[in-house]
Amino acid sequence: MTTTITAATATDSQFVSNEAAGQAGLVPLKPSPFNAESAVPALEPEVTSASSFYVRSNFAVPDLDPATHRLTVGGAVRTQLDLSLNELRALGSRTISTVMECAGNNRLQLTPLPSGEPWHVGAVSAGTWTGTPLRAVLERAGVNEKAGSGAVAGGVVEILFEGADHGKPKDGPGDIPFARSLPLDKALHGEALLVYEMNGAPLPRDHGAPLRLIVPSWYGMASVKWLHRIEALTEPFTGYYQRNRYVYELANGTPATPVGAMRVKSIIISPEDGGTVVLGPCVVRGKAWSGEGEIVKVEVGVDGGDDWREATLSPVQDAGGQYTWRAWEYEWTADVAGRRALRSRATDSRGNVQPAQPTWNKYGYGNNAIRPIIFDVTAG
Repeated sequence: MTTTITAATATDSQFVSNEAAGQAGLVPLKPSPFNAESAVPALEPEVTSASSFYVRSNFAVPDLDPATHRLTVGGAVRTQLDLSLNELRALGSRTISTVMECAGNNRLQLTPLPSGEPWHVGAVSAGTWTGTPLRAVLERAGVNEKAGSGAVAGGVVEILFEGADHGKPKDGPGDIPFARSLPLDKALHGEALLVYEMNGAPLPRDHGAPLRLIVPSWYGMASVKWLHRIEALTEPFTGYYQRNRYVYELANGTPATPVGAMRVKSIIISPEDGGTVVLGPCVVRGKAWSGEGEIVKVEVGVDGGDDWREATLSPVQDAGGQYTWRAWEYEWTADVAGRRALRSRATDSRGNVQPAQPTWNKYGYGNNAIRPIIFDVTAG
């Protein structure tokens, strides 16, 4: 499930000052490579502005020229492709709205604190994306439903996507590109796009210009930026960012499982955590999303205990509704002064419900636990 987003950019992918980032609706985490989360108030609009869209990069932003950039498609294909952006556009375009969330969002809620970027709650945004359906490119190269059953020699099992960004991970091998794969069925039927526009404007550099992959409903690591190579594989990909990272490695020693679809989740945007509310009527607002189904219910918990009250959901959009987040609100009366707490809990159409507590894993991925906000109620 996903929403409408825009891109947050740091000029030429260099670190912006705290003041500039604050004005842009970003909260910086790291200057190089630039990483920043969205300020919570910036998530109020249905589409996150380009200047407020969270930024996640593993390596320095590559300097790519849209006029000369090429996308190569190879591996176990019938026809090798070498496409310019104009040739890619000629294969057709589509626009979808989708939420994007970093797999490590809310990592700071876990104890003990896992390794990884110290994301608070704002590593999520929503935007509209325009690009060529991945399926159209794969079919042009001769990869289709029959590819997995031997139509192509050996049988295609996965599609690999490689970005032009590269470097040495802190505890990984030598210089490597950021690369991820998708199962063949997901690549053909998951409505993935090869994107060159974001929120109706050219894709910004920090968000993968001139070309990136967008995989609706999956955590952001699947949406490879600065895309320059696609390869059809007859064996599962075992690269660093496929097998060593972006996996759920639990404390109980069970085999690690790959991170995929976004888990059902909600966030309270207003009132602000740590803010102040005046005694009297108060409209609680937020967003909810899931990569496994539509949001069908959001409940609000007032203070502690099990006092849950159903919120009102916004209508599902006609266009791209299955991938968009749902806005919700609850009319509450702040009737007692002092410190108060509110919580939100989302349920999707598959019956998934936000858990009360996070499940700890080594890298802090997929945390969708209920998160209280705390604020003060005053007489005015």
